[in-house]
Amino acid sequence: MNVGAARAIEFSASREVDVVDVDPPAPDRGEVLVETTVSAVSAGTELLAYRGDLDPETAADEALEALSGDLSYPLRYGYSVVGTVAAVGDGVDPSWRGETVFGFNPHEGRFLASTEELQPVPDGIGPETAALFANTETAVNFALDGAPRIGERIAVFGQGVVGLLTTALLSRSPAADVVAVEPRADRRALADALGADATVDPSAVDASEALRDRTGGVDLAVEVSGRPETLETAVEATRFGGRVLVGSWYGTKRAEIGFGDHFHRGRVAVESSQVSTIAPELRGRWDADRRRETAWRELRRLQAEDRIADRLVTDRFDVEEAPAAYRRLADDAEPTVQVLFTY
Repeated sequence: MNVGAARAIEFSASREVDVVDVDPPAPDRGEVLVETTVSAVSAGTELLAYRGDLDPETAADEALEALSGDLSYPLRYGYSVVGTVAAVGDGVDPSWRGETVFGFNPHEGRFLASTEELQPVPDGIGPETAALFANTETAVNFALDGAPRIGERIAVFGQGVVGLLTTALLSRSPAADVVAVEPRADRRALADALGADATVDPSAVDASEALRDRTGGVDLAVEVSGRPETLETAVEATRFGGRVLVGSWYGTKRAEIGFGDHFHRGRVAVESSQVSTIAPELRGRWDADRRRETAWRELRRLQAEDRIADRLVTDRFDVEEAPAAYRRLADDAEPTVQVLFTY
């Protein structure tokens, strides 16, 4: 099969993006060749790569074969690709050919993967919705780690795509109150549409004070703003014995944070949450397969009840236009939420 070179996105230096040729060979034994339909930009992580805010010595993702290596330039990144299996290697069931699949793979128009690295997209879920799978799995992980209890009050700081999906899932939990904290009006409106009980604009009011006035202090604060200085606000908004779950990856960004009397005397717990692993206390009952099954189920429900892709996908760029796409994201232009690349 000779179909010519496809295109891939490569971060070559801070604020420099190249679009390069990729021409993978025929699939080897146990592999398939995937032709990409769409790939979703994970704005938080990929803007760190675009702006040069990643530690080049950090492993890209030890849990994903497609993201082996470190985060030094030149760097191919991304982990939300949907496409069609175009060819199969020896030892692969021929029924895989023509299957629509999701892959944790960088932005590439064509790539090789083993079947173990791919997720068949369930019937009835379109490619643009399926491209939200990775962020939905992250939101499921936050819900598992946050463990919201009946009657609790929750704040989600940051309403990018992950924050919006987290708000949507937590609003369906037994929690009594879910408040979205976000400076952009368009994203506060989306949070409201996805089930938030209230929204707070931290650029207009003191967010921790507004949350304490409404809730008496939240039981759980989920920090997904991507801004390390927000962590202090989240702590201040949390009641005695409450917990702050940090889902943001700050890269090399730093901020002065003062954890004062409230943090110490209030016994506020600050915990990390990262989708590459299952929390130790859950591993007896949960594994990656169970979490992914849950994410697909929740994504199907979000598609049916909330038209999630219609709400979140605001921009579509041909892969050749990648430099313009990252400039738009870096400019934080309203109403950009989810950017997709098409191939």
